[in-house]
Amino acid sequence: VQLQASGGGLAQPGGSLRLSCAASGGTFSGHAMGWFRQAAGKEREFVAGISWSGGVSYSDSVKGRFIIDRDFAKDTVSLQMGRLKPEDTAVYYCAARNSGFRTSHVFDSERTYPYWGQGTQVTVSS
Repeated sequence: VQLQASGGGLAQPGGSLRLSCAASGGTFSGHAMGWFRQAAGKEREFVAGISWSGGVSYSDSVKGRFIIDRDFAKDTVSLQMGRLKPEDTAVYYCAARNSGFRTSHVFDSERTYPYWGQGTQVTVSS
């Protein structure tokens, strides 16, 4: 499965952006999905994840501000980001892994994801 992330850009503090991740050369069917981010000089960190059955999980830093969702018809996963802060500035990556029998599990470790998108830059600045 190849992943294509889009939707990054520049936003003002308090603003919103929506990221999207689409599959090419395959499908997200049966896959759990995750969004990670990496700020300059920092390690990549988990942001949000969604299980194949629709369960979600968020990092404490984005809980209540970001929403992860998937569109089965379009075979896409999105990350709606609201009330953005300068510390949300980072390159955002979508990731996918086959859920196997763990259809309700949200995977928050990057080591468990074999498929990654190319990353999209999000900059929050006034």
